[in-house]
Amino acid sequence: MITLYTYPHLYGLADNNPYGLKVVAFMRLCGLPYQQKHIIDARDAPRGQLPYILDGSTVIGDSDLIIAYLITQHRLSIDDDLSEAERRIDHMIRRTLDNLYWVMSFSRWSDDRFWPLFRSQLLNTHSDLTEALLEAAREYNLKRYYFQGIGRYDRDQVYSRGLADLNAIAGALADRPFLFGDTPHSVDTALMGFLPNIYRHEIDTALRAFVAAQPNLVDFCRRTAPLVSLAQPV
Repeated sequence: MITLYTYPHLYGLADNNPYGLKVVAFMRLCGLPYQQKHIIDARDAPRGQLPYILDGSTVIGDSDLIIAYLITQHRLSIDDDLSEAERRIDHMIRRTLDNLYWVMSFSRWSDDRFWPLFRSQLLNTHSDLTEALLEAAREYNLKRYYFQGIGRYDRDQVYSRGLADLNAIAGALADRPFLFGDTPHSVDTALMGFLPNIYRHEIDTALRAFVAAQPNLVDFCRRTAPLVSLAQPV
């Protein structure tokens, strides 16, 4: 059985990190059996990042590489019907989410208005976590934000970038159940990793306020909840 390594769960989601949650949603959508292990120390992970999977002796890191591997390994037809134009949109949505990730992460680990609540929720949910461990993780993330670049913007500019990303996503989804219509594809599991990770976190950031104000995004989060919730669907 495949073992999926992700960050800790939070707020009833199977992972509080959107990339790990994306893989959870994909594997559940495709009916792939797996076991999930929650860790916070990613030093032994490929490139020092989560999520990653262990499939026999094969180790794959990076959520998109994991999904590509699973599609090939299990001969999944989830994206077979996509046109070339849709595949280009798929790529652009994933890259938009990659940009959104930095704003989401900034809101939790860097923004002094929300960091104490995020820290408290992690500590209250996971008895094996300590304040010292989380402070070390925060220090590491602050360095990442600086070198990535988003840590050099003022706070309002950071959120403006994320809100522009969410606006583009809301417009792309429009009134369809999924990005390309009635049938979910792998790109929809990427949206499942990100949107609920904003909407269901009890942290009132500008990002959460935006998602909560978009009926199509709220509906998407509610309909796809069984694929991302901590308890596996029956």
